[in-house]
Amino acid sequence: MLTSLLYGLGTVVPLMIGVAIGVRWTLPRPVLATLMAFGAGTMIAAVSEELFAPAFRRDGAVIAGIALFAGAGMYVVADHLIENKLGQAAIGWALLLGTVLDGIPENTALGVSLVGGGGLVLLVAIAVGNVPEAVSAVAFLRDQHGFSPGRTFGLWAITSAVLVGVTVLGNALADTISGTAISAVQAFAGGATIAMLTDSLVPEAYREGGWWVGMATAAGFFVAFAIG
Repeated sequence: MLTSLLYGLGTVVPLMIGVAIGVRWTLPRPVLATLMAFGAGTMIAAVSEELFAPAFRRDGAVIAGIALFAGAGMYVVADHLIENKLGQAAIGWALLLGTVLDGIPENTALGVSLVGGGGLVLLVAIAVGNVPEAVSAVAFLRDQHGFSPGRTFGLWAITSAVLVGVTVLGNALADTISGTAISAVQAFAGGATIAMLTDSLVPEAYREGGWWVGMATAAGFFVAFAIG
């Protein structure tokens, strides 16, 4: 349990660092875009290596595919509803939504994966991806919606506590959860992550940074893949 707690904290400490940065400073657009793109690259590696691939190998294309599309569909629908209500100002809420929708199954999968001695690539990918997600979301919530620092920290602290909790819970229940259920959680997390990357994080990184951010994405993918 101590290991899962430390791994859970390892995912949310960078998240709260990103919140602190976003509240206090406005990063230059190229820097923010590079962080976002690098984080996207690490998450692409994590989805392929530690989320979808294990689910596909364990339970096949049907179960893994259904869970993948369920995760992507949930994010896409929720993001669409937010955009319809808030328009261009929705990006901050969309990134927060992505943190929650992909974070909960990701951290659950992280806790489960610790039983088999894995989880390092997923930890690195989540941690690195959480920083630009938090910085971007906080900046937009501050500028577009006038969130105070106290309200911002409170919102993200609650999110962080939930993510740590599901990491510990996933690890505690790993022996009682069926292999199929574990596969579904992993693939669902992968689908939500893919949808968040393509709908929110990557487009925003391109808008803020331009054509060269593809190199930062490739660098993030390489680092996460090499660690694995």
